[in-house]
Amino acid sequence: MSGSSPFKMRLVHLDLKGAPPKVCYLSEIFPLFRALGANGILIEYEDMFPYEGHLRLLRAKHAYSPSEIKEILHLATLNELEVIPLVQTFGHMEFVLKHEALAHLREVARFPNTLNPHKEESLALVTAMIDQVMELHPGARWFHVGCDEVYYLGEGETSRQWLQQEPNSKAKLCLSHMEAVASHMRARYPTTTPLMWDDMLRDIPEDQLSGSRVPQLVEPVLWDYGADLDLHGKALLVEKYRKSGFSWLWAASAFKGATGVNQSLTPIEHHLRNHLQWLQVAGSVPADTLRGIILTGWQRYDHFSVLCELLPVGIPSLAVCLQALLHGDFAENVKARVENFLGISSLEEMSFRSEGAGSFPGSDILALVTQVSLHLCSSVDALLERDRYVTGWFSPYHRRRKLIHPVMIEHIQPQALSLLARWNALAGELEAALQRIFYPDTVEEWLEENVHPSLQRLQALLQDLGPDLNHIQETGCMKASKKGNTGTSQEHGDY
Repeated sequence: MSGSSPFKMRLVHLDLKGAPPKVCYLSEIFPLFRALGANGILIEYEDMFPYEGHLRLLRAKHAYSPSEIKEILHLATLNELEVIPLVQTFGHMEFVLKHEALAHLREVARFPNTLNPHKEESLALVTAMIDQVMELHPGARWFHVGCDEVYYLGEGETSRQWLQQEPNSKAKLCLSHMEAVASHMRARYPTTTPLMWDDMLRDIPEDQLSGSRVPQLVEPVLWDYGADLDLHGKALLVEKYRKSGFSWLWAASAFKGATGVNQSLTPIEHHLRNHLQWLQVAGSVPADTLRGIILTGWQRYDHFSVLCELLPVGIPSLAVCLQALLHGDFAENVKARVENFLGISSLEEMSFRSEGAGSFPGSDILALVTQVSLHLCSSVDALLERDRYVTGWFSPYHRRRKLIHPVMIEHIQPQALSLLARWNALAGELEAALQRIFYPDTVEEWLEENVHPSLQRLQALLQDLGPDLNHIQETGCMKASKKGNTGTSQEHGDY
């Protein structure tokens, strides 16, 4: 099934630190992943793993149960998808270090991003996390230990003192923790190979990399989500890693969640270009270099950021990207295959602006989210900021003083009521669709961020047009009549 793809392993990344799907949705979407060309999934559990004992505080409210984890693995096996778990062990530790009981393990006391690599308790913490995850993933061939974006490393007080001693360096500090984590993995689970994001390795000189044990312990994952990769730079980086002693490398692209922290719709063209560029990189390096590619689908930029594109919204992009990787290009026949898989007549952008956004699992959410993203805010803006009756006769000045010509209510109120009814109905439909796939906190967050603000603006307008205007309307009109004609003849014609 690999076609002409240079990537023998094609993993779909599930980022569970935001909008984790219910297991029932995974049962619907895994067969599509496989049909589209995936043969593995990278599960970034974050706080959705059912940690036990002293780690139980890491669990999210709706964390999967052990039986649900086993069901996910069973579903993956049924669909011939190899599962690789991911546990952050250095940077992006917010879901761990936000807890007061573990805050003393922060590299910088104020920031929960990064683990303090000097404390023995830090290593004990992450190895305990790894062990609990491995207990439910026996036989995993790879295990991703994260280690990307280790912000503020070297800025903690202990690190500052350590760095003042020769020949200590930030690179040495970074490599020593990576080596400790990977050594635990190799010793405890000899048939499991650690994977690691590569960004913290990129600027470390080749001699320092080769002088450490990291190249013998891990397989780095080179990630870049841009639409225009530095192809020559990537080839040089691959060569550097090979010379440093890494036997195998991985690539990482993005099918969603990489073009804006609060992005709600996925720009497919950007992500297609990203994958076509990675195909060029793969074609420019030795054939036995890249073991596979991880198609990342970020759901939050970090633990505290807002949600970006929901998984169902990103499925058409994933389909395009997987098929491009599988066939080595995105010719018309490949495009037709994608359209057939998704149950849509055309992949062009306009096809997602209607209710007929496909027949794949979650396509109803794509259609409704598209309506909200493209039209909700703009339609409310059109009424509140560009409608001549609202801007001319019920401005913020008028609303604060409850002044309005009675006839203007007849112009404004029906429009606002109609618009609110239309969007309330769609919001109800979207809420029901989201509830089938996501847990209540996700549904609440997405609607509160993307729907409620616009509806509240309409509700506030209607409230200001309410019955408490009556007495003041008369007073206002009386004041105006005593001053004489307040408008032009054209304005009177509008009444």
